[in-house]
Amino acid sequence: MEKYTNKDIEWLLNLQKESSSQAVQKSKTGWKRIVFRVVMALCGIVGLIVFPFFLLIRFSVYLNLTHSMPAWPALIGGITATICLLLAYLFLLSFKMANKKRLMKIGLIGISTMVFGYCLFSVFYLSSVHAKSAEVQDVYRSMHPIMRVAVSTVTLADNDLVITDIERMEDDYNRMGLPVNQSSLHYRQESGYVQAVDIRTFDRGFVRNALLRGSLELMGFSTIRHVGTADHLHVELRPLN
Repeated sequence: MEKYTNKDIEWLLNLQKESSSQAVQKSKTGWKRIVFRVVMALCGIVGLIVFPFFLLIRFSVYLNLTHSMPAWPALIGGITATICLLLAYLFLLSFKMANKKRLMKIGLIGISTMVFGYCLFSVFYLSSVHAKSAEVQDVYRSMHPIMRVAVSTVTLADNDLVITDIERMEDDYNRMGLPVNQSSLHYRQESGYVQAVDIRTFDRGFVRNALLRGSLELMGFSTIRHVGTADHLHVELRPLN
């Protein structure tokens, strides 16, 4: 029989503690990696879902402002780019599937219908939930079509978004006690449309307002946070000089 000294016993106990500690550390590291991968996967999925909407609006704004393309052709250009992107998604998902050509043909019809349908709904309809008054709803179609699609898209992520003002006349400035702004994009422009909209920011929180402003600027719009008759975010599709 072998006899163990106190030093041997202490060494074995320390070895056991170190092994347990390493196992706990590895377990924590493993969970961190799993959580990180899940978060990254979710971010990737959200990005893939959001990007088509972003491309639709950003490319339309690019064609309208940079290449002076009229409102509707520019929007159709954005729609075309979005359809191509979604078809690319479908192609990648169906890479190993049989009858790929038939699937892509059916996908083209379905995706085109979906994108065109979404844009038509966006340019012709504004829910009363997102309008400060019936008057705002009445003048909604006077706003630039690309801006209408952009506002409608933002409401998908922000159910509490409220449009407070769209079209103005000179008398409106006098009524609000503000100096008349002759260069305001709230007037109808040469495009035939109003190219500015005001969105309520009061009592919405810093983060939500920052995300709203940031997303609209990424889409290519100019924004100004100011207080006129009330705290609001002024958004405009400003022509390039």
